[in-house]
Amino acid sequence: MVGVKVKDNESIDRAVNRFKKLVARSRILNEYKDRQQYTKPSKERREALKKSIREQRRRERHQYK
Repeated sequence: MVGVKVKDNESIDRAVNRFKKLVARSRILNEYKDRQQYTKPSKERREALKKSIREQRRRERHQYK
């Protein structure tokens, strides 16, 4: 469970921002969205393959600059 303790002389806005960063890093919302709907294993593999191809192309594009 993610939690943030507000430090002395820290504004609430800053504490909320720290909380948002912790939630994003822990991938809680991503896991929640994934569990909202069942996806077939074959579709998961296909999406993972597409994602890896996109990332590989992106790395190649940035490598030559």
